[in-house]
Amino acid sequence: MAAPIARSKMRFMKEQMSAAVGNSSVVVKIIACALIIGYLFSFITSAIPFITVTPGYVMPPNARVYSFFMYCFVELHFWHVLADIAVVILCGKLLEPLWGAPDMLLFFVVVSIGVGLMTAVSYVFTYLVTLNADYLFDVHIYGQAGYIAGFCVAVKQVMPDHCLATLPLGKLRNTHIPLSLLVITIVLRLFGLLPGPYPIMFGWGIIVSWIYLRFYQKHTNGNRGDMADNFGFASFFPSQLQPIVSILSNSIFNALVKIKVCKKPQRRYDVSSPTTITVTLPGTEPHDAERRKQLALKALNDRLNKSDSAPAWPSMDDDTPASPASPAQEPGVATSTAPPLVPPPTLPAKLPLPEFKEPAQKDPAGGT
Repeated sequence: MAAPIARSKMRFMKEQMSAAVGNSSVVVKIIACALIIGYLFSFITSAIPFITVTPGYVMPPNARVYSFFMYCFVELHFWHVLADIAVVILCGKLLEPLWGAPDMLLFFVVVSIGVGLMTAVSYVFTYLVTLNADYLFDVHIYGQAGYIAGFCVAVKQVMPDHCLATLPLGKLRNTHIPLSLLVITIVLRLFGLLPGPYPIMFGWGIIVSWIYLRFYQKHTNGNRGDMADNFGFASFFPSQLQPIVSILSNSIFNALVKIKVCKKPQRRYDVSSPTTITVTLPGTEPHDAERRKQLALKALNDRLNKSDSAPAWPSMDDDTPASPASPAQEPGVATSTAPPLVPPPTLPAKLPLPEFKEPAQKDPAGGT
């Protein structure tokens, strides 16, 4: 009994997945096909060290730099493949209409390569501290954990206050998702339900994607990054910890500005108006504000379309006759009133016809 139900559910999921992929863009289809091919290559055990990032092999003399372009398409479990494809499809539905296909592909490449590189560097430093060679040659970095984290950060940037669920502790919003999923991956790793690199990849995915979106993403108006207050690094943490995180993150940012790794945000002053001066920060352009609020505007338009038609307003023409109950005009103020309208005379429905009677003739005998 359970087997037919499971098969029917799997068939339904495959149909829904194929329909979603079929309605997606070319970029989403290419990434989905690459994930399936990478999953098939994972059955070749001898190929695993070559198609995944192994920290000991990315350094000279091996220098398998190409693995940074391949590891993100490799998964060892089919349910991980389904989860990765689902995230890519969601990215195509939510972010591609705002960014465009080239920018979405660039975001995928930057996050994937950055996460693979920084995760490998983390294991190299771990080896230098512990002198355990297993961290160099027995660790294989693969999968889309970093890109999933980057997708969560991008959704937080676009729709930070969108409520996903109402929990006993409060409302779960998009701004809470990155840190919440990071904690969940750490807990699952402690119970042995996830591979070792997953929490590290997810953490670096948050950092790499935030740095790219915060400072380097190019917008159509020529600006780079998003310097909005609600997208600061401290906004990823609970409100009680945000002041402490702000001090630390601002100190790091100022140090990076001094060594010219990051640029200080420049304010632009608009003095074209004689009465007002407009101060604009990068990332706070009207284009960015509209981009963040498109979902709210769409919901508002849907509500307006469902509302009743507006009542007809009274005519404001001058020839409108004044109401008899209108208030008296102030003395000394000349007013022009239209002559009263005289209703046309009403005609009777039927005109009376005169009766014509012949005069009575007299009888010659003198009678009437």
